[in-house]
Amino acid sequence: MSNTTHTRPSWDDYFMGITFQVAQRGTCDRARVGAIIVKDRRILTTGYNGAPAGLPHCDEIGHLMINGHCMRTLHAEQNAIIQAALHGVSVAGGTIYVTHQPCLTCAKMIINAGLKRVVYAGHYPDENSVAFLQAAGVTLVRWQPETRPSEAAADVDNVPSN
Repeated sequence: MSNTTHTRPSWDDYFMGITFQVAQRGTCDRARVGAIIVKDRRILTTGYNGAPAGLPHCDEIGHLMINGHCMRTLHAEQNAIIQAALHGVSVAGGTIYVTHQPCLTCAKMIINAGLKRVVYAGHYPDENSVAFLQAAGVTLVRWQPETRPSEAAADVDNVPSN
């Protein structure tokens, strides 16, 4: 038995660690974003940014840039919500964990999916998404690790923006 004390991660730390692992599947090198949807401490779906199913990814053929944004990919939040719909899983009342603050389009999808809480790590400069989430009564939490973060989530201030 060792003299070191094991500290269990909080639920938010636990789920954010998994979210950073999911982000590694992202296929747009402008930002690898991950999302998971959780309800009653159970993971319902995961999502990462990438091209629609069956279409080539940024990693394969490059970006489709319009007005400074890559339009080839769906966002991680969108993919997580779509996976729930595709498989008939209700996410209403759940929490979405995301490596980046949601954009306005994702915020609107989060609201309409009935999600009640958003936990995110990296800041994304979209005041409208914040305003929409607040107006809809969705709790928005900027994640700050309570326990020692994993290597994947060690530097939340240097998470790239979408």
